[in-house]
Amino acid sequence: MTKDKCFYVGKIVKTHGLKGEVTLRIDNEQFDDIEELNYFLLDVNDKLIPFFIEDIAYHSNKAFVLFQDLKTLEAASQLVGNNVYLPLELLPEKTGNDFYSHEVVGYLVVDEIKGVLGNVNEIIEYPTQSLIQIIKDGKEVLIPIHDDIIKDVNREEKKICIKAPNGLIDMYLEK
Repeated sequence: MTKDKCFYVGKIVKTHGLKGEVTLRIDNEQFDDIEELNYFLLDVNDKLIPFFIEDIAYHSNKAFVLFQDLKTLEAASQLVGNNVYLPLELLPEKTGNDFYSHEVVGYLVVDEIKGVLGNVNEIIEYPTQSLIQIIKDGKEVLIPIHDDIIKDVNREEKKICIKAPNGLIDMYLEK
């Protein structure tokens, strides 16, 4: 499995206890949508390796994980610092105007007033706000992902219709 077919969950930040558990810092809110989990894919030397879960407990944005066949502190310490992924297919399908960040890259963005803005280049996720990044005429345009702005997500046409606040798009294009 390759990273382009996966989504980033978080990072193993430290060992936990003395029996081989690790602490996984969860950096992706999409992970909350996963119900049953048997394994994680760990990035070991740029290769995704499956590690099967024996036990897992959640607390806030952390998971305490005991992997099968790793029962010592020494074995667990070898995993610290590794990024953790899961296959995209484990994410439940979103409907309506809700979407996953990876899902809309390449979608055409059309504003009610300004018309075609361009394709989604990237979704930039900040702790307080996620933004749609579009490159129009060589200039970056950032559109907040908010229910008042996103009017329609058409998956068949791969198009997002928005109503940007007055002056937002001009602020980027008239520099």
